[in-house]
Amino acid sequence: MLRSGETCALLVALLTVMVACQAQEPEQSPSWVERDGVTYGAQADGQGPIGGGEGYANTVTEGDFTVETLEALIEALAQAQPGQTVFIPGETEIDLTTFIYIDEFVLEIPEGVTLAGERGNGGSLGAILTSDALKTPVMIRVLGPDVRITGLRIRGPNPKRYLEHHRRAFGQGGPGSSYYYKFPTQNGITTEFDRLEVDNCDVSGFGHGGVSLGAGADHHIHHNYIHHCQYNGLGYGIVHSTAFSLIECNLFDWNRHSIAGSGRTPSGYIARNNIELGASLSHCFDMHGGRDRGDGTDIAGTRIEIYNNTFRAPQRAIAIRGVPEDICDVHHNWFVTHATPDAAVRAADRTTIHDNVYGPDAGPPAEE
Repeated sequence: MLRSGETCALLVALLTVMVACQAQEPEQSPSWVERDGVTYGAQADGQGPIGGGEGYANTVTEGDFTVETLEALIEALAQAQPGQTVFIPGETEIDLTTFIYIDEFVLEIPEGVTLAGERGNGGSLGAILTSDALKTPVMIRVLGPDVRITGLRIRGPNPKRYLEHHRRAFGQGGPGSSYYYKFPTQNGITTEFDRLEVDNCDVSGFGHGGVSLGAGADHHIHHNYIHHCQYNGLGYGIVHSTAFSLIECNLFDWNRHSIAGSGRTPSGYIARNNIELGASLSHCFDMHGGRDRGDGTDIAGTRIEIYNNTFRAPQRAIAIRGVPEDICDVHHNWFVTHATPDAAVRAADRTTIHDNVYGPDAGPPAEE
């Protein structure tokens, strides 16, 4: 029989192993194939591995302000001017829970400022910003254009699906939206301004959206690991309202939809060289249509391009739930778990599906 001291030591050892396992990023299978000199699926670029981390070329390792506490972080962001960097070193943990729970606090980043950690530098997991308050409507709000958020772990309080809550709300005879929205939702990063860059981050645990693009253009979301944003009914890795973005070289896993859009116009995105790793509550990439909004139209955004991505989740890869004003073009993707275009993509008019490969052996279907 173990003595109390031995029991405590064993528990500490077990917890250490559990934390280490949680910190490990998923192993990646081959993400692209070549057929007749043409590449299908996701390839890393010159900036480093898909998903960022060790080997990422643009890691920040110092700043105009270096902070290790929440109070110091708030003060530095209040002083920072456009072009300056607020840096959180190593694996510093900054817990926002009490400020959010008591004061409804939101961490705000001014125009032109970079908030940085050093994820991947010397094997670092990166500094972590976290909230355990289920009512975290927004953790980080961008206050102007040209903000960069890089090299951080940003962890929200809700990595769960809450399937039973959704069933109670929307099942036969259920009370509907009024009941559903009594349970709080969460957003990680939000903006209404142009040119937000989120790169080399690990974003997880937000019931509404990990990165929520309310408005603005030329957003660049790249080389991140975005996962466990899967609250049923919402649950988006990256979500757009009237916004345009370039989304590339990200790893997605355990989201309800990894990329989503309201379908309001003008809006759209380019998604390229991303990997959907294998667990998804619903289809992976989407754009809502007018029926979802109840606005009497069938409009599904303005323009969408989805190419050179790799989809390993068994759920449908892409759902364009209406008609884009311009076009949705789906090409040169590898649909690993789907045998045909109809299985991989659901869409209506003005969506073109061509030059993709299907199945684990990356063989093309008879016709597209």
